Amino acid sequence: MRRSAFRRSLTLFWWLMVAFLYLPLGVIVLYSFNAANSAAYFAGFSLRWYERLLGNDQLLTALGNTLVLGVASSVIALVIGTLIGYGMYRHRRRKLGWLIALIYLPIVMPDIVFGISEMAFFITLDREFGVLGPSLATMIIAHVTFQIPFVALIVYSRFVGLDPTLFEAAKDLYASPFQRARHFLLPTLKPSLVAAFFLAFTLSVDDFVISFFTAGPENATLPIYIWGAIRRGVSPEINAIATLMILSVAIAAVISLLFNKESRRN
Repeated sequence: MRRSAFRRSLTLFWWLMVAFLYLPLGVIVLYSFNAANSAAYFAGFSLRWYERLLGNDQLLTALGNTLVLGVASSVIALVIGTLIGYGMYRHRRRKLGWLIALIYLPIVMPDIVFGISEMAFFITLDREFGVLGPSLATMIIAHVTFQIPFVALIVYSRFVGLDPTLFEAAKDLYASPFQRARHFLLPTLKPSLVAAFFLAFTLSVDDFVISFFTAGPENATLPIYIWGAIRRGVSPEINAIATLMILSVAIAAVISLLFNKESRRN
């Protein structure tokens, strides 16, 4: 009797936590279909705000910047993070605690500290050498710096799960380093690489603080655009933008989880 009551309590607690986490998102999605001109009340369903988004040049520019930033930074972080993850695996028996600390540091560091430090660094380079002024390039570099640790840890965890004798078997079969990478490492790491890419892309699309401090005047992303628009008041159009962002991030997260599941199963 006590066990069943405890289970019911846990189930109730679970659903309360789910409601606490997702009801605010549900409200945003609901009011993005609001027929009223104000987000203060709901007057019926309408797609007018999504139609207005298609004619908003500033929004489309911000969307383009977001996609370019997300894809470019994720590809660069994927390449560098994979190499770092492989290096961590190859030298895992050495005392490299300081290296692990450096990998985790960008993950635990507050975004505002990271963003301000990146901004100060780029401003110094621009003032002293005339390079890397605030632009889309500086945003890509800044995003790569906080994406690399996530990619490296995902790839490293995949390497740790492999049988070490597989590497020796590939050498015994006289496979060259290029052949080992092409026929063994890349197919084995494929689920982890795809998951790492989508995770990095999700982090890039979702980021506001670091993008805000490193962006140029003409390089606003969707989070920056939303922040600027919401200062004039919350409108159903803002809810529509947020809904599309929620959908895109959710799709990327689901794909990442599916590839992680496939990686564990294999």
